[in-house]
Amino acid sequence: MRKLAIGAALTGALALTGLAAPLAQAATPALVFSGVTVNKGKAIVVGTTATVKVPVTYTLTRPSDVTIDNKTTFAGIMLYRGGLSDSDNELDAGMSPTCTTTATTDTTVTEACSDTITIDPGDSLYETADATTWNVAGIYAHIDADLDDSDDQISYSTDFAAWGNKGKVKIQRAAKLTANASPEPVKKGKTITVTGKLTRADWERGTYTGYVSQPAKLQFRAKSSSTYTTVKTVTTGTSGALTTTVKAAQDGYFRYVFAGTSTTGAATAAGDFIDVK
Repeated sequence: MRKLAIGAALTGALALTGLAAPLAQAATPALVFSGVTVNKGKAIVVGTTATVKVPVTYTLTRPSDVTIDNKTTFAGIMLYRGGLSDSDNELDAGMSPTCTTTATTDTTVTEACSDTITIDPGDSLYETADATTWNVAGIYAHIDADLDDSDDQISYSTDFAAWGNKGKVKIQRAAKLTANASPEPVKKGKTITVTGKLTRADWERGTYTGYVSQPAKLQFRAKSSSTYTTVKTVTTGTSGALTTTVKAAQDGYFRYVFAGTSTTGAATAAGDFIDVK
């Protein structure tokens, strides 16, 4: 299980002091997280190497006597897969959100907040089960430490809370798609073979592997046109291979288009030009 950055910081600080005591039972403030939007409501598509920056916006309402200084007191958003108390994986920003006060009462402060969750596939995603729908939670943490041992005494207490089911977001494996039309040039009326390959990110191996038994649309765009039209649908075979034949009619571009699945993002191959004589 991945530890969220705040949770890791708390655990690390405890380790530095050499303490193995349970968390102190401090009073948790009543924080309200609402209107949470992750990645502008779109699925998060992640490849094998590039980090993906995911924008997050939300409204935080806190008691007016609680200050979130991001030094000893923290609040933010995390994504989790599985249960809130024993998640299979967690992702959080690990940075300080930007918050602007929008309303106040005698007892509360309401803020509009924005943050960025950075996903490094090599560190954050480590199994195919991570390609699924994740839950969203609001989190709070407070650290109270006195590590000055000049008086032969130190103290350390922490408070952590999470409020789950504040939203949902899909994390998908990125896909790649190729297309190649041959022979080229070709005489009008002769057969053209259009090959390609559909692969998707394998986070366990850190590479792209073939995606089999998936439909991909073969599309054509005439040289004089800006619009692609679907010619037929082809299903991927071994190692994600695509192959089909068509008759040469005019100069233009062939490409394959994959619509995506619940676990894998969409992909479109670059158009491959065919010269028809």
